[in-house]
Amino acid sequence: MRDPPYTSPVPPDPEPTTAATRAAPARRLLLLALGWTAFALGAIGLLLPIVPTTPFMLVALWAFSASSERFHRWLYTHRLFGPPLQKWQRDRAIPVWVKAIALGSMAVSLAWLAFVVRPPRYALLAAAALVACGAAFVLRIPSRPRQPVREP
Repeated sequence: MRDPPYTSPVPPDPEPTTAATRAAPARRLLLLALGWTAFALGAIGLLLPIVPTTPFMLVALWAFSASSERFHRWLYTHRLFGPPLQKWQRDRAIPVWVKAIALGSMAVSLAWLAFVVRPPRYALLAAAALVACGAAFVLRIPSRPRQPVREP
């Protein structure tokens, strides 16, 4: 069953006056740059299996929400990237099979780095720390959407 398309209560002005547009110009430009950088990295993730797509798109969505309502709406309703973002916003869950793929690719990437690339020890420890942070984040997110509490 498909989710209904996202309809925004915001009028379709090119750039309505919101908190995002009232932000300091330097902050807004920085957030726009972050949003487009995260979007580009997420798009690269479609082609390279070692680069995740959804986390970068979530960062891009957050950055656009604070800098440009137009880009936020565009990404949230995008034909390819929109549905996973909408599902995340609705469920706030990572299915078990996605967790397994994420943790497996983190482990394979770290092993490749350690045994094939053989970086200096400090770089390997830094990479291991980043992988541990990523794994901790993935594992702390529920695997199923929260069920609404029923009143007796």
